[in-house]
Amino acid sequence: MCYTQRGMIVEPVGRGLLAIAMIGEGKQSHGEGDNTTRESLELLYDVSRELSSALDLNTVLRRVLLLSMQRVGANSGSIIVLDDQGRPVESAIISGDHYQNNTTQRLRATLDHGLAGWVVQNRQAALLPNTYQDERWLRRKYPDGSVQRPKSAVSAPLITRDSVVGVITLVHPQVNCFTDSHLALVQAIADQASIAVLNARLYAESQRQAHVMTALANSVTGISISLSLEDVLDGIMGETCEALGVEVVSLALIDPTDGTLVFQAATGPVKYQVIGTRLQPGQGIAGWVALHDEGIIIHDTSQDERFDVQTDSRTGYATKSIACAPIHYRGEVIGVLEALNPQHGFFEPDTLLMLTGIGSLAGTAIRHAQLFEQLQSAHQSYRELFEDSIDPILITNWEGQILEANRKAILASDYDLSTLLGLKIDQLHSIAGEQLGEGFANLLSGETLSYQSRLLTRSGHELPVEVYVRQVKTNNIARLQWILRDISERKNLDTMRNDLTSMIYHDLRSPLGNVISSLDVLETMQPVLEDPAMKSLVEIAMRSTLRIQRLTDSLLDMNRLEAGRPIGNRQRVEMTGLIRDARDIVLPTIMSKGQTLTIDIPGNLPDVFADPEMIRRVLINLVENAAKYTQLRGHIEIGASPDGEMLQTWVRDDGPGIPASEHERIFDKFNRLDMHKSPKGLGLGLAYCRLAVQGHGGRIRVESEPGKGASFIFTLPVTEGAN
Repeated sequence: MCYTQRGMIVEPVGRGLLAIAMIGEGKQSHGEGDNTTRESLELLYDVSRELSSALDLNTVLRRVLLLSMQRVGANSGSIIVLDDQGRPVESAIISGDHYQNNTTQRLRATLDHGLAGWVVQNRQAALLPNTYQDERWLRRKYPDGSVQRPKSAVSAPLITRDSVVGVITLVHPQVNCFTDSHLALVQAIADQASIAVLNARLYAESQRQAHVMTALANSVTGISISLSLEDVLDGIMGETCEALGVEVVSLALIDPTDGTLVFQAATGPVKYQVIGTRLQPGQGIAGWVALHDEGIIIHDTSQDERFDVQTDSRTGYATKSIACAPIHYRGEVIGVLEALNPQHGFFEPDTLLMLTGIGSLAGTAIRHAQLFEQLQSAHQSYRELFEDSIDPILITNWEGQILEANRKAILASDYDLSTLLGLKIDQLHSIAGEQLGEGFANLLSGETLSYQSRLLTRSGHELPVEVYVRQVKTNNIARLQWILRDISERKNLDTMRNDLTSMIYHDLRSPLGNVISSLDVLETMQPVLEDPAMKSLVEIAMRSTLRIQRLTDSLLDMNRLEAGRPIGNRQRVEMTGLIRDARDIVLPTIMSKGQTLTIDIPGNLPDVFADPEMIRRVLINLVENAAKYTQLRGHIEIGASPDGEMLQTWVRDDGPGIPASEHERIFDKFNRLDMHKSPKGLGLGLAYCRLAVQGHGGRIRVESEPGKGASFIFTLPVTEGAN
């Protein structure tokens, strides 16, 4: 039902007084006009009295909307409050019996592109008899794709002290429901309400400022409760979350060694993905804030080119809005504090002020905690170095110059302390340059690296050691710590084990040779040849025995190769023949599983310079391995092709594939894939393949993805002048 009232024009005089003139509908008597004027004055008096009884901004907005809707017969309405710069700071919506506050972000599009924005910009009330026919009305689409039906709407600015402090919009579901008299009435109510809205806004701002001061006061206690850096960071995280009501808080500090931002603490579901992340100066929102020493709030990160989308891609967290402020200590930016995704969907106007205040408090607390930890670290370093450590420990700079050494290092090296401090670390042992990187660059991440070497003593004695090296900080200066662990006993045990294993392998060869000779004789005997069952049994026994022989030969070769012995029986070998031999040997196994095996080699394949028996076993191992992991009736392919001065050979299957994390590990001795229903085995076949191929000067690798099969590829040097 559409309600109407008598026409009334309300024109503000100096925006403080209301001049009310009645416009009769047709001809009216003088008495009737006086009654209408009195009713209008009573209405405005009621509005003024109703609004002046409250200071809470939400209460004022609700009352303004309810009074306006009741007087003009609207079924819904909205009101947006603006600050002195014309930015929305608060809003409310009433739809039927439902009241909604904190809807500023929802109404922002209306203020930017809709009727409310037009009214604010033109400082003029507007009447829309049919919203469907007026381009000032922002049409919205519903999730199901439908659009709003035409309505009638009226909107008026709230102006006081010659400033627009807000805008009110009322809507009725019927077109042509509102008239000029409704427009005048809404403007009259808006003029009366403007001072109340302004007072309530100022009161709300004062309350927020008090809230900021209270939050900062609480933060002082929460942040400064401990000298432990971890406790300080936890306090900052907790106080910021509580003060701002956000989903995630993170804190990054500037690394003085390279100027990068390193995230030291975070809250929320991606805490551990965030901690340790490094940003270059100027990278992302945090990098921009640190570089420009300026706090910012971004309400929609998708619209800001400074936002680093790679961070969300790496963590899997969706950052919608962000507030970021610098952390200072004695006027210098030492880090940044970020708050992400407010729980209510928008940042309060005082968010940046509060975040900046917490950041300033945090800077002092963090620096004090860092200084305390440095002092503790120095004491701990002293204790670790000079108390009774069972291992030699050395401290060097990044050039390798030995700066400190413990008693065990002095005893193990036979050097006195003054002489030892004049040496470089590579004068005591051969460092693993490739593993540590040029200039020890691989240690910058903080990871501990290890390798085996030999300690060179002053007396000329060599001591096998396991070296553990990592970056440490003393007095906030990055150093390198070297721990040289004596592994003489382990080496002796390894030697004994290898000797014992080698002896067993040698002892196996003789009886195996006798078994093979006996089977050869048995296979030539007439009764066996005539009996198919006997012949089949002999063939099975022969294949199994040859397989055991290949295993023992491979184990012996592995011992030789691990000992660094060169391959002796190298000659010019036709790779095509080796591939066909391997196929013939494993074909019975392939056929028993209903699998197919194809060969893909060109006609002019060059020869290789290799030990034919060792490479034949490499091919057999790879094909047997493929047959193990390929399902019944699967397919296996052997192929080869020239690759510069090398010949590339591959064995490809359509099995379950191998995870990328296992691509290197599967070539280690006694290592097998930890997969459901994985075939049994010792885990030596692929280890032998790698040793044999590398011993020939080639390389072996695997290319695979889970569910897409695997390709084992190795290279061998071709014979010079081979076609």
